[in-house]
Amino acid sequence: MSYRDKLDKTGPRKLLACDGGGIRGIISIEVLARIESELRKSSGNPKLVLADYFDYVGGTSTGAIIATLIALGYSIDETRDFYLRSGAEMFHKARLWERFRTKFEDDKLSQMLRDVIGADTTLGSEKLRTLLMMVMRNATTDSPWPLSNNLKAKYNDAARADCNLQLPLWQLVRASTAAPTYFPPEVVRVGRDFIFVDGAVTMYNNPAFQLFLMATSEPYRLLWPTGEDKMLLISVGTGASANANNNLSPEEMNLLYNAGTIPSALMAAALHEQDFLCRIFGKCLAGDLLDREIDNVIGQGIPNVPKLFTYARYNIELSREGLDALGLEHINARHVQQIDSVDHVSEMQEVGRTLALQKVKAEHFSAFPPAS
Repeated sequence: MSYRDKLDKTGPRKLLACDGGGIRGIISIEVLARIESELRKSSGNPKLVLADYFDYVGGTSTGAIIATLIALGYSIDETRDFYLRSGAEMFHKARLWERFRTKFEDDKLSQMLRDVIGADTTLGSEKLRTLLMMVMRNATTDSPWPLSNNLKAKYNDAARADCNLQLPLWQLVRASTAAPTYFPPEVVRVGRDFIFVDGAVTMYNNPAFQLFLMATSEPYRLLWPTGEDKMLLISVGTGASANANNNLSPEEMNLLYNAGTIPSALMAAALHEQDFLCRIFGKCLAGDLLDREIDNVIGQGIPNVPKLFTYARYNIELSREGLDALGLEHINARHVQQIDSVDHVSEMQEVGRTLALQKVKAEHFSAFPPAS
């Protein structure tokens, strides 16, 4: 089965969204491993992969890598192996004279993506078993670009000279992961050359609500039916890394301080907003506290507005308090907060496995059973 077979199928739809977060994607992978295991048990199929269950998978940055491998039919064990084998290489330090521009080389990441995805695989390839969406930022036009292989989308018309479906898939994933200051931008020819950088520097580092809109709203032309019994949306984070500074003084907020903290603050706020929208418009089954005023919003919404989908969010606050709450007092918070902390992948794995064990429940999927 290819993604084309899922365009007009009947029955409930299942969506999966994967956040950005660099090597912290290994946290997401451990959560996804638990989901895959639970679905294998409930289906009775020990070889089930997430592409068999989900109809539409989306991701940003490292989430775009994970989403693409899922859409290609890779098991989570295979996806984990790719990260464990390639993580250090992905974040291989750039040559000293290049570091004024970027921290890491792009050559190794580009080659690894070509190898695992296929140099000739396009966004419209029949190899893809689910619909796929990924977010990047077009620096040339200064705008977010969420691209998908939805055949009904305006710029996926095969008659167009600039049809997105003809674009190399590995290059789009590379563009979505081109974190500014970490990797050089990616130039992609879409009718003409555009410069792309990491989708995490848009409103969609958490792409969950955008994925819902691309599956259901009129502008994207897919128009899948909504309702808490008609659509399941699962959102998987890479861990939230707050930069609280209780000892901050006004005098410290100089130009360098603002340049270093404002981008991450805006990204964190956008991630929070996507999650909040999903919890308000969806029937939320799982999700931790958002803030102390609104709590976790489970069981709440807008009066007299029906829920548009069923929703679960799996993520962790990577602060000392957040780790302690999961019983991970022995994990050094600094080791697992950085997106390039390749020396501490095993600790991130432990965080992900613990998060999955405590938060992912079989009943979250019971109303949307896999095919047996």
